[in-house]
This record gives sequence, C-alpha cells and structure tokens, in this order.
Amino acid sequence: MNRKPVELKDIAGKIVEELPKGILLTTKTADKVDTMTIGWGTLGIEWGKPVFAAYIREGRFTRGQLDKNPVFTVNIPTARTADVRKIVGRCGSCSGRDVDKIADTGLTLVDGEKVDAPAVKELPLTLECRVVFRQRQELGLIDSQFDGFYPPDKDSTVCGANKDAHIAYYGEIVDAYIIED
Repeated sequence: MNRKPVELKDIAGKIVEELPKGILLTTKTADKVDTMTIGWGTLGIEWGKPVFAAYIREGRFTRGQLDKNPVFTVNIPTARTADVRKIVGRCGSCSGRDVDKIADTGLTLVDGEKVDAPAVKELPLTLECRVVFRQRQELGLIDSQFDGFYPPDKDSTVCGANKDAHIAYYGEIVDAYIIED
C-alpha cells in the first residue's frame, strides 16, 4: 500500500464535512485492535501543534484502549459509499468488549507509520495521533441545552446518549496521508 502525504490545510474541510456523518477512531493494545465510530471531534492547533481532539465516554472500551496505549488513528472516507455507511453503522452500534469489529466488518488494517495503531484502508484519509493531553469534561459546567446528551439512566455500555461524561483526548497529529492501492 502506498501513502500519499497530505497537508492538513488541504483536508481540513473534508474532515469537518465527514465527521458528523461518522468516521472511525482506531486503537491498538498488545491484545486487541479496535475501532469505533465518532461523530464529535475538534481539529485545530494547540501548543503550536496540529491536534485532533476526540471525545470518548468514560465507560467505553476505547477509553481503556487509549489509557493502555495513548495513540490512535482517525480514519475518514474519501467517498461516502454504501460500504462506508455499513462500516460506520456497525462500528457505532456495538462494543469492542463483545465484538471483533475489524473481523466483523472485513476491514483491512494498514500499519501506522509513526504510531502503533493501524490505519483503515476502506476509510483511507488518515490522521496518526499521539495523545498529549486528556481531561474529563465536568457535566455541571456544560450548558443545560445539552442535557439530553447525558440522561441519568443510561451508562456508557448502552449505545446512544449516556449519563457518562466524555474524556477529551487531544492527539497531536504526527502524520496525515491517504492510503492508495
């Protein structure tokens, strides 16, 4: 597989366009590679470095993955096909605790260049990120208009809105490319 380097300024619009439709965040530990669908994230500059901030609920399987190995890839489609919709739908509706989502969806993993987490060929626009900061969001400080995202009766093992706060994982973007055949 070839990787075509890309400049963040040239792909920022594509990332912002695709994020609310669902993209993948992929992690790896010694015993498991997992991916999850995310629809929230922030692309920007912190401490003079390009970063992608991902918001992961406290009880999610991915949180444990990131705590064990604080690197991840962000995997963005270059075209929104039926296959991509199916992949994003499945990876957002089950937990890596219970399902091997990589095998279940037939994803093709490509070793990371600069981080020990793989890219996903089927969503070829890739950001490789190294966690440089993490912080739990304080629910009491979030504007009340967003209370519906945190109902008190659902823990984060349930898909959809949960009572759990998010942890913001700020990943310094250490590489960006498109996987080509």
